[in-house]
Amino acid sequence: MQRALRTLFALLIMVGFTTSTALAQSDDVESRPTVTVTDADINAGDTIHWTNDTVYVLSGLVIVEDGAELHIEAGTVVKAQDGQSVDASALMVAKGGKIYAMGEPNMPIIFTSVQDNISSADLLTYEDRGLWGGIILLGNAVTNNASQKEIEGVNEILPTGDTRAEYGGTDDNDSSGIMRYVSIRHTGINIGESDGNEIQGLTLGGVGAGTTLEYIESYASGDDGVEFFGGNVNLKYFVSAFNADDAVDWDQGYRGKGQFWFVIQGTDAAGAAAEQDGAGGDENTEPFAMPYVFNATYIGGGASNTPDGDRGEMLMFRDNTGGFYHNSIFTDYNSTSGGYALTIEDIDNTGSKPLDSRQRFEAGDLGLTHNLWYGFGAGNDPAQFVNPGLENQAAIIDYLVANGNVVEDPMIAGIERSTTPSGGLDPRPTGNSPAFTMARAAYPADAFYTPVEFVGAFGRDNWAAGWTALSAAGYFGNIATGQTVDVEDDFAELPQQVEMAQNFPNPFNPTTTIAFRLQQTQQVRLSVHDVLGREIAVLVDGVQPAGTFQAQFDASNLASGTYIYRLQTAAGMVSKTMTLLK
Repeated sequence: MQRALRTLFALLIMVGFTTSTALAQSDDVESRPTVTVTDADINAGDTIHWTNDTVYVLSGLVIVEDGAELHIEAGTVVKAQDGQSVDASALMVAKGGKIYAMGEPNMPIIFTSVQDNISSADLLTYEDRGLWGGIILLGNAVTNNASQKEIEGVNEILPTGDTRAEYGGTDDNDSSGIMRYVSIRHTGINIGESDGNEIQGLTLGGVGAGTTLEYIESYASGDDGVEFFGGNVNLKYFVSAFNADDAVDWDQGYRGKGQFWFVIQGTDAAGAAAEQDGAGGDENTEPFAMPYVFNATYIGGGASNTPDGDRGEMLMFRDNTGGFYHNSIFTDYNSTSGGYALTIEDIDNTGSKPLDSRQRFEAGDLGLTHNLWYGFGAGNDPAQFVNPGLENQAAIIDYLVANGNVVEDPMIAGIERSTTPSGGLDPRPTGNSPAFTMARAAYPADAFYTPVEFVGAFGRDNWAAGWTALSAAGYFGNIATGQTVDVEDDFAELPQQVEMAQNFPNPFNPTTTIAFRLQQTQQVRLSVHDVLGREIAVLVDGVQPAGTFQAQFDASNLASGTYIYRLQTAAGMVSKTMTLLK
């Protein structure tokens, strides 16, 4: 019987997820009812649920306050109203607040602008940047600031005495919640009263390691893709695409872990692929910034292009930062001011700035091992692409050679940066790439890292397909012969305690089957609701052991229409819709 249930569940997943995808991304999103959300709508102690049958419109700065929780269902679309300066729209989770934005591979959660008609084939392009603020998470983890800091711009919107923009503390295990399969698009507008207060697609201030961030995309930001202001939050499966400033930025003592980071920059505007700073004020304070990143692929704006930007190098280490990159690919970068691959800041260490990143490098706190380097505007010889203006250039080159770094074409299958894409982007190395054959750094004995047999963010599969703006806009193509571009198995990568398939058949009349799977024994409630949220049936209510189960729903006494079924457990809630046609 259990084997039969597994077979049925597999069938339901195969059929059901096709239906889910149509609901989440191919239906007319703009025809869904809208709910406008203001800062007054989420208060301390509130638990708020946003569902995928409604488009939520941010009006101004909306804050999830200390003690509040915001739960966002897979497939939900959130749009931000126009406005800048003190009227800019953004979503911020304050210290002590939590967000649970838990999308799925075929049902991402999308944050974008009200100008973005995502149901239309005529999407906004990556040149449509800076249309709203972005997502801000603030936590209680350690930074190297001597006192509390506030997110710039946000503090100018809030009234005097309002401390909700503060971040940092003493709890490195602090949790701001979970974000998974989330696409953040067209952010980076100036907020607050002063110029230069653009916030990133994703801003992380003092966020702790208890937070889960994976399968996150930051697309077409007018500023950075992501910036870490201290803290030690970890980030896995991250896309930073066509952002106008730095793709990745860390400072103020950031000490988290990263794996599978993918950067691609545009031809019009781009800063560094990674600007890595140690401090945001007093550069003498500790802890030093020292993240560990494995399996990054950073593709610049093109070795022969010169996008506008303020960085001459792909990787910039400065202001006493340390940090590590292992098993990564750095390629195809140029700028208006250099086109170097690497700078490790070396200053005279006098006056108010006695510390620099050269000291971190010489102390063994900054390392780059077993990486592929190729395609820089300054040239492909290390003497050309390691910034020749550095006094310690020779020592850096000697280190790279001695630590498994290779200067060779990574043979990326396809790179496309057109604003009218034609499927020319395939970020996977082709079959005979050195990315599959060169020596690799060993992975730490740490459950966060996934050991893989390639360097760079991608192997044979493209984990960014299906849920990103890059995918929706038509950038991805299957160019790497013999490799797959499809989303990986629907549930294979989801570390969930509960999984639920689309009902089958769907549409149905009058009965249908709902299957769900539990990874451990737990309390389960499976219920059916109408579109107004009223509960009309309870199919399961009680403790269930680990395993695969099915429930029958008989709608003989109901009218045709759309219904919602929800599986509630201690791990969270999963909801889907079904259609009754009589």
